[in-house]
Amino acid sequence: MASKDSAGNMLPFFSTIDNLVRGSSSNHSLNIRARTLIIAFVILIVTFFILSPSQSLSNFSVLLFLSPIWIPLALIRFTAVRYVQAKRAEFFASQEYVLLELRIPRDTSKTPKSMELFFANMHIGTGETTWWKKFVLGNVRAWWSFEIVSIGGRVHFYIWTRVGFRRLVESYLYAQYPGLEIIEAEDYARVNDPLDADHDLWGCEYALKRPDPYPLKTYVDYEIEPGDKPEETVDPLAQLIELMGAIGPNEQMWLQFIVRQTKTEKWGGMFTTKKNAAGKTYTWKDEADEIIEELREKHSKKNTHVDPATGAMIETQGFPNPTKGMNETIASIERKTGKQGFDVGIRCIYSGTKDAFQGIMVTALINLFKPFNDESRNNIGLASTFGGSFNDYPWEDRGGHRRTFLKGEVLRMYRYRSYYYDPYVGPWMILSSEELATLYHIPSSAVTTPNLPRIQSATAGAPSNLPT
Repeated sequence: MASKDSAGNMLPFFSTIDNLVRGSSSNHSLNIRARTLIIAFVILIVTFFILSPSQSLSNFSVLLFLSPIWIPLALIRFTAVRYVQAKRAEFFASQEYVLLELRIPRDTSKTPKSMELFFANMHIGTGETTWWKKFVLGNVRAWWSFEIVSIGGRVHFYIWTRVGFRRLVESYLYAQYPGLEIIEAEDYARVNDPLDADHDLWGCEYALKRPDPYPLKTYVDYEIEPGDKPEETVDPLAQLIELMGAIGPNEQMWLQFIVRQTKTEKWGGMFTTKKNAAGKTYTWKDEADEIIEELREKHSKKNTHVDPATGAMIETQGFPNPTKGMNETIASIERKTGKQGFDVGIRCIYSGTKDAFQGIMVTALINLFKPFNDESRNNIGLASTFGGSFNDYPWEDRGGHRRTFLKGEVLRMYRYRSYYYDPYVGPWMILSSEELATLYHIPSSAVTTPNLPRIQSATAGAPSNLPT
């Protein structure tokens, strides 16, 4: 099976190198930069030349002899990649975007099931249906940013979208939440500068700790069903909202879920190895099938017996003998992959004036998704990007220059809502509509956080298509 990079390019052994670089920070408190790898490569070449100069010269001769083949191929690939990037940048610049604020009704009793129906309708992959649109015109399918934000302790819900999708977003939301009010809002992320001399900032991204088909704990596991009384339900989002509502007037906390329909980019377009599926691209459902098969094999006993005719020892595979926990895990994987899948990138920023910035909030952000974690299935933890690159060892970042640079980068990427394309590709995860609705939904009246503003009822003008 060929390796792939995060952008979906097929590169031999790249995943091994990528895992080494990404894991060095979180596991060994080291930051391996590109400059370090280049220097190490040059040292290896020089060392090999000193130890075996004749072989080195022969290697370079072969490389030079084959240059009419590999140089044009490298230039063609480089040109093609840069062309697509340039056309995508042109496409992004041609789009208009809007930030919508969701003003929550006071008496809503809707469960996350309503939000799951909304996300099911937003499972849209239009824009890149042909290779011409995707690689020549630079079109990409739409993505959205669903955001929960606390500004001075007041919690707000936002949706960032292309203007062309505003009608769909609003109509699908109103269908599930009739009392909701949706207004156009100013982009809070650009109102002030949390990087100035008077402020401090910490930002991070999150990733699943196990393969994508393993599910998180969802509202179904919390036994939240439509028709339940709000006061009798447990909303797993309540803890996060309460934390956001508890920060001071000189602090801010921003959380975004950058979402798009999942396709095959994560596996670089490689093909499935399943029987009777030749020519089909590999998806997260194929990965789920492989995981289930591994679990079954793990719990099947091997039996041995002597063949009476030949006297040879024969080993046979018995039927699986799964435990209750394994049966539940398999059922949960099948339930997850049976629903619509979304690529989801999660990013969070906490900032405040230097006298108000609380270091303990960093710990809170690292453990932000504990209510959704299931130790027997899957967990959301810190990714080794931005704030997750450091373990506070003194040798990690002497002078603090890299930390300062990454603070600026995480703020810039947050403002761009960038996660899947240049200028930044992050470590996204694949979640089902059920999981996504559990992480982001309109809280019911059971969530009584004082700093979560609610409205009495929605107000709207007369329909524009009334006869006059």
